[in-house]
Amino acid sequence: MGASAVRAAEVLRCTVLMDEQSGEMLYRQGSCAEAVYPQSTFKLPLAMMGYDVGILRNEHEPLWKYQPTFNRSVREQKDTDPVIWERDSIVWYSQELTRKLGTKKFADYVQRFGYGNRDISGGPGGTDGLTEAWLMSSLKISPDEQVKFLRRFLNGELPISAHAVDLTLAIVPHFEGADGWDIQGKTGSGSMRDKAGKADGSRPIGWFVGWARKGDRRLVFARLLVDTKRYNETPISYVVRDSLIADLPKLAEGF
Repeated sequence: MGASAVRAAEVLRCTVLMDEQSGEMLYRQGSCAEAVYPQSTFKLPLAMMGYDVGILRNEHEPLWKYQPTFNRSVREQKDTDPVIWERDSIVWYSQELTRKLGTKKFADYVQRFGYGNRDISGGPGGTDGLTEAWLMSSLKISPDEQVKFLRRFLNGELPISAHAVDLTLAIVPHFEGADGWDIQGKTGSGSMRDKAGKADGSRPIGWFVGWARKGDRRLVFARLLVDTKRYNETPISYVVRDSLIADLPKLAEGF
């Protein structure tokens, strides 16, 4: 399915499940090669960068104070540390992190990570590349690319220290799955842009990406939904997350 299909008012779905050790694709259904904005799933690579360069120090340091100039929603108006950042998906913390990284280091990490289309130029909707490239802007990634990237992270194949890997693993939220599965992952939500380049609330994006462990087995997953209706009560990312948590044990059973 090409980019024109995404622009059309059609539901875009993908679920992909990969064995972390072998790289075998265990389950793949939907338009999994279609790249869209990563939104807050990008907090995973941002954590890797922050710990690798030393801006982030451990699970609770640094604690950064909320500033009114950030102009964020009431939900985000609180002091935040790395655990709170990932758990509550605090956008301003990500932006403070990339400001401290600076454009050169940020761009270098994205390139060396081989993350999605690697485009952090910004631009669409007036977005700034350094602080908004991943937010309905220039950076895009497909579900296929998400699982390949996360597998490289879990296997120690990214150009970051083992210390950065361990600390990132420590702050990613855990969710309890059925049949003994421990699921770690990050949601993301936003919306597609219309032909005029404006955010289209009737085309919401929901992501859930991460990994799941049971015994000595670890699977990497990505689920994406781009819908054709508004989600006014439960955020689309929560719907996607909860459905994946419910489905994963069943998807893993047959393999």
